[in-house]
Amino acid sequence: MHVMPGRITIREVADAAGVSRQTVSNSLIHPERVKAPTLERVRRVIDELGYRPSNAAQTLRSQRTGAVGFELNATGAGHRNAVAFPFVLALSVHAAAHGSHMVTFGTHDARPLLAGYQDMVRGQLVDAFILADTHPGDPRPQWLDDHRVPYAAFGRLWGRPDITSWADVDGHDGVGQAVRHLVDAGYDRIGFFGWPSGSAVGDDRRAGWADALDAAGMRPGPEGVSSQRLQPALEAGRALLDRIGKGSAIVCASDLLALGLERAASERGWRIGPDIGIVGFDDSALAELAGISSVAQPLDAVADHLLGVVHERLAGGRAPDTGALFQPRLVARASSSRDPHAP
Repeated sequence: MHVMPGRITIREVADAAGVSRQTVSNSLIHPERVKAPTLERVRRVIDELGYRPSNAAQTLRSQRTGAVGFELNATGAGHRNAVAFPFVLALSVHAAAHGSHMVTFGTHDARPLLAGYQDMVRGQLVDAFILADTHPGDPRPQWLDDHRVPYAAFGRLWGRPDITSWADVDGHDGVGQAVRHLVDAGYDRIGFFGWPSGSAVGDDRRAGWADALDAAGMRPGPEGVSSQRLQPALEAGRALLDRIGKGSAIVCASDLLALGLERAASERGWRIGPDIGIVGFDDSALAELAGISSVAQPLDAVADHLLGVVHERLAGGRAPDTGALFQPRLVARASSSRDPHAP
């Protein structure tokens, strides 16, 4: 190939390679966004023409946006998920240490859609994503892989054991901690209040309840089911209390379900703790205000880990060998104490 005299421009590289200027720019700055055959051709032309952008090594990083995208609805305003705000806060706090900042976007749909991710990528607004609300059949990982966009997920990629760029909280163990705490507190009948079957997270937490009771040599108490909304939780909580009776305890899949149960018990004059033990999950502001024991998720550790995975992928590193499972911790309050004088 004939090398033209003078300084080579990006347009000349694009013309010689038969691609757009944006593709040349992406080949230099975001090679993960360019298909392998095209990337190889562009790099070959760059070498043959002797094209060298000034301070290329330093520019490689500086021309990135430094932004990591996060879909707010992925943790679900529609689901009233109490984890959304503290998790976004944790991501925002830890992002600077990983040379990035968070950019949020959202939809009105109950589950995340590809459209928002496509818009963010096409507009070159972010370099990578943190995913949440992962679920079986989730289309986002495959689309991001196909378009060479790095990501890490809060939650296991259910049904995709080949994807290891995730961190999750061990809900099975967290509910197991709640059961053991209630057994130690003297409750001899322990039920479960969860979501309809089919939720991977909910099913995992229910399994933790059943397994912990089995290990303790106890039979499972009654179960109740509700959507993640307060009024249905209140109504289902009333029915569950009818079945389980006074002096028992109930582990809940979320703090919102626990709050519905607490209100149902208060309606009939039951004392929370002595008459009915309650433990939630997430240790949200709801649980703290209502004095409900709950399982706290280590959101700071999860956020820091996920941003580290994204940082490594942006630097050209490999995905981790395995996903990371973080242990939660039980926060005990008056709702799980049989002592009527407990604070």
